[in-house]
Amino acid sequence: MNKDLIEIGEIDYKYGVHSILGYQVKVYHKGLNEKKILSAPEKYLLRNKVDIQIQKWNEKWNRGKNIEAANLKTKEVENDLNEIENLLIHTLSIDDTIQWHKLKDRRKFTEKGPAEFLEGTLNNITRPVKDKITSFPLKQERNHKKFRVKLTFFDKLSSLSRQKKEMMANDKYMSALKSWERRCNEIIMADKKNKDDYKQSLADYERMRKYYIEENRKQVDEWEKRKEEFLRNQNEYNSKIDQLKDSYLSKQQNAIIEYCRRVLTNSEYPDSFPQNFELEYNPTNGILIVEYELPSIECFPNVKEVKYIAARKELKEYYISDALLNKMFDDAIYKITLRTVHELFEADKADAINAISFNGWVNAINKATGKLENNCIVSIQVRKNEFLEMDLSNVDPKICFRNLKGVASSKLSTLTPIQPILKISRADRRFRESYSVTTGMDSTTNLAAMDWEDFEHLIRELFEKEFKSQGGEVKVTQASRDGGVDAIAFDPDPIRGGKIVIQAKRYTNTVGVSAVRDLYGTVLNEGATKGILVSTADYGADAYEFAKGKPITLLNGSNLLHLLEKHGHHAKIDLREAKKILSDKSK
Repeated sequence: MNKDLIEIGEIDYKYGVHSILGYQVKVYHKGLNEKKILSAPEKYLLRNKVDIQIQKWNEKWNRGKNIEAANLKTKEVENDLNEIENLLIHTLSIDDTIQWHKLKDRRKFTEKGPAEFLEGTLNNITRPVKDKITSFPLKQERNHKKFRVKLTFFDKLSSLSRQKKEMMANDKYMSALKSWERRCNEIIMADKKNKDDYKQSLADYERMRKYYIEENRKQVDEWEKRKEEFLRNQNEYNSKIDQLKDSYLSKQQNAIIEYCRRVLTNSEYPDSFPQNFELEYNPTNGILIVEYELPSIECFPNVKEVKYIAARKELKEYYISDALLNKMFDDAIYKITLRTVHELFEADKADAINAISFNGWVNAINKATGKLENNCIVSIQVRKNEFLEMDLSNVDPKICFRNLKGVASSKLSTLTPIQPILKISRADRRFRESYSVTTGMDSTTNLAAMDWEDFEHLIRELFEKEFKSQGGEVKVTQASRDGGVDAIAFDPDPIRGGKIVIQAKRYTNTVGVSAVRDLYGTVLNEGATKGILVSTADYGADAYEFAKGKPITLLNGSNLLHLLEKHGHHAKIDLREAKKILSDKSK
């Protein structure tokens, strides 16, 4: 793989209208000038998709940019067009039922333990070798032949001559003896130094061994923690799959929605299709409402052939006519509608869905006004027993849609809006009447000492003003003090909007990670796209760490005061004063 040609972005969440659909990442091949947004319900599946895509690009890049490249592009165009043509047929050969065992994380913890590398590390440390003790030179004896006096006949007759020679021999002997003693002292000192050096080297060696053994022990402890965390997270994830399965089979409302969300998320469409949706299930009548974002006409391939023009040394694209493109769009919308209904009914092993009400929305530029609009262009409600009797492999999608009493304009490509048969209700029995709090506030109002119910309504009022310019609405839930949902905001934006859970914490102490963890659980249970936690105090480091990478926003006291000032209101937060006021009230 030529790494210089490939750019891989950061893995991010893929959001639906009101929930997280999984993960997505942008990849780009500079040489081919091709970009892809890949998505998958789990990270490890997304990594596999990225590897497969890179392999495809590398194969394509290596084929060159000549006639073969033109033929290849034409083949790709044909494949894209065939994929659009077979949108409905494709799903009929696939079992859309969720395979619970395949959802589970079966990966092994493959990181090698540091203990395996300890022996090799220790072997690389050279153990010091003790030098041999140097032998002393032979002792020079006085009667050694080297120093023995050789007397001549004359020396024997002359005592003076004999004495002189004996004195000279003795001097030589004494000199040799001193030299021997000096050499012995040098050897003694050298041996002592060698012993000291060896002792120091041995101590350094043992200290280094002890250091590496201790470091390895720490690494093993960290490795075991990572392994334990990996297995714990894996077990928690797999346990949640089991819980979801049990909840689904017992037809619990949230579990039915989550199951259907996974069914639609698993459905494979062209990468350019948005595949965003919102679900609502009524357990009383068994009706599942699907608000589905359909692809705009810009999402469809408009090239029918690519040729290599030798004279110009370039590839030329030949485009589909507008009439054929509009027909392709219309056919595809009917196919997506029937396909979605089919997948949900086929996967309904709990037999919880009696009927499906499907509303297809397109977010596109209205060519008449030049403005971006989000219009419902198809709507259909189908009973399960009626739908399953049909053979979708032989139907004409448009005629089938009309036969099922679907509502749509004669030409879908005009994006003419229609009234949905049944829409997702924004009603929630938990909602209650709200009241204004900001009217009685001034710069002396201590938010941290405010009545907790007033504080919840203040947060509702603030966010209502924040979302008002975007057409959103904010509702306050029934007072509970249970750490659940304090308010719910509905952002109408079809892409980044949806249901937002808001929790208000009038705290005088640092907010711990448990509150953030509870909010995240609430976001998942509510099927919301985001959670916002607002507190008069600040958050601990563990709280901020937990919120990383999750659809959670933490607003502390400083952020709250800034938001108030943004909308023309003033107040203060004095935690010490609030503690005293609240303490006096509790007495």
